[in-house]
Amino acid sequence: MKLNGYNGEDLYKKPRNEMVENQLVRRGITDQRVIAAMRLVPRHLFVEEALGYKAYDDYPIPIGEKQTISQPFMVATMCEQLRLKGHEKVLEIGTGSGYQTAVLSLLASQVYSIERIGPLLFKARKVLESVGIHNVALKVGDGTLGWKDFAPYDAITVSAGGPEIPKPLLEQLVDGGKLIIPVGNEVGQVLEIAVKTPGGIKIAENTPCTFVRLIGEYGWRENGN
Repeated sequence: MKLNGYNGEDLYKKPRNEMVENQLVRRGITDQRVIAAMRLVPRHLFVEEALGYKAYDDYPIPIGEKQTISQPFMVATMCEQLRLKGHEKVLEIGTGSGYQTAVLSLLASQVYSIERIGPLLFKARKVLESVGIHNVALKVGDGTLGWKDFAPYDAITVSAGGPEIPKPLLEQLVDGGKLIIPVGNEVGQVLEIAVKTPGGIKIAENTPCTFVRLIGEYGWRENGN
């Protein structure tokens, strides 16, 4: 596992390793591929340079446009729950800073990522390219509609909280595929893990969380409910 455009030798290597040990391993993250990916991806490059010193702290960080880069533990939790082996095609809803996109790119064969806010996606693309990530396709759009062109997907992850699971995303899963999404109200949610089976969709609830709103046709409206 490596990033072709980045060797990990930087001033933040020590805090990155401390983040992995203190925030992930000690809290029960056990997937060694997730641990290795988050030990490698330079999280500080995905936030504003002035906030680089906070990049490995245990909380979300603003990235502009009223959005945030998720807490490291939440990124690890969501990635671990997908149980990726390396051959999968993954759809990510909410590119944001591109950090989780980078982590997913090391865990899967191909990542397709949708971001509603153009300026964020363009910034994310530049950082992803700068660290040598090439197995990612990005587009601006309504993530609640999914990305039909490349469906079905082995796994789908949603980095924003919605009132329910968008139906188009369930339809774009392969049989046996898994989707993880924060579901609840605009104040707090719980991670829901949906698995597509021959008998229908099976849903289990996981970690309580608080994400920004999932805006779109099958989510919250931009100015209201």
